[in-house]
Amino acid sequence: MAQFRSKKLDLGCFINPKIIRDHTKRKTFEQFEPQRQALRYLIRNTSLPDWVRTKAQFELRNMHCYTRPTQIKNRCIMGGLARGVLRKFRMARFQFRMNALDGTIPGVKKASW
Repeated sequence: MAQFRSKKLDLGCFINPKIIRDHTKRKTFEQFEPQRQALRYLIRNTSLPDWVRTKAQFELRNMHCYTRPTQIKNRCIMGGLARGVLRKFRMARFQFRMNALDGTIPGVKKASW
């Protein structure tokens, strides 16, 4: 009988498939970033032989797409929306407004003048 281990996501928010995928992409990118930087250094180093640079290009091209920084998208941690996300708070505009009005975001209050 196979035993399955459940990995716990350290998100602390509402979880939907888009958020899980984004979390997976971020973890994969973080894990493979040093290897990508090393390969990119080899490719750009013109003093190396051509076969070494070509091999590095081949390895970099064959890495999983989740290791690329362009795959990471800013998503709202509350609802998973990808548009209108405030980077500092990682929330969509509407969620930010609702939380700010409720007073759940420290240091944020409605402006009045």
